[in-house]
Amino acid sequence: MSGVLKAAWGLTVFVILVGILGWALSGRAVFAVFIVLGVLTGGAALVAFRTAPPAGRTTPEERT
Repeated sequence: MSGVLKAAWGLTVFVILVGILGWALSGRAVFAVFIVLGVLTGGAALVAFRTAPPAGRTTPEERT
């Protein structure tokens, strides 16, 4: 796992925790936005930083 991917996951966890704690401690639903943004950040990290298969290996789509 690369350093950039670790940073993205760290940011994701931080934003989601801030949202959960803010909502729980204040009772204001506006903190749900933090949770949504955290989930979107995690999804973007999965898409943007996924690794390609090693050279010489084919993906399942290429085999058919």
